[in-house]
Amino acid sequence: MFRTLITSVIAVTSLTTTANAEPARYELDPEHTTVAFMIDHIGYAGTLGIFGEIEGSFMYDMETQELSDVEVTVTSNSVNTFNEARDKHVRADDFLSVDKHPVMTFTADAGEPASETNGTVTGALTLLGETRPLALDVTLNKADTYPFGHKRFVLGLTVRGSLKRSDYGMAYGVDNGLVGDEVRLMIETEAMRVE
Repeated sequence: MFRTLITSVIAVTSLTTTANAEPARYELDPEHTTVAFMIDHIGYAGTLGIFGEIEGSFMYDMETQELSDVEVTVTSNSVNTFNEARDKHVRADDFLSVDKHPVMTFTADAGEPASETNGTVTGALTLLGETRPLALDVTLNKADTYPFGHKRFVLGLTVRGSLKRSDYGMAYGVDNGLVGDEVRLMIETEAMRVE
């Protein structure tokens, strides 16, 4: 669902940093990006799932806080709920229908800062062939040059949001209370500036 969704999302800061004060492209680090969800199971407890294949990038200007060209893509078949039988069901037509809809995408072109480190990015999520608005709350955890390895300038982001899966035509288990309608989204990512 998201080339985590999520990253888009830093239109939210007025940082003082040594980063270049001009628009730059950032890409999600696949080794340090987690896109996860939590959904209610019959009222007893939440079931956690993650997606293992995510790509994403966006344009961001550290000085003006302008965000644009956000695109995050998640491979539907990469879902993992830590139970083989459940994963097979989640990939089937009752839920993600991965054969017909192999990817989910989130796109956005702007964000609304609420403070120096928090804000909201509102974009569009395409899931099961349906496109609906999706608002994500974003926290900038850190913006600095990575201390080892690639040594690129990195934005560390925490992203949260929620959606109703029935809005996308995924109604299995909603009416009888077997599976919750609300899906809580949890995204953690490190977005690397493209040099």
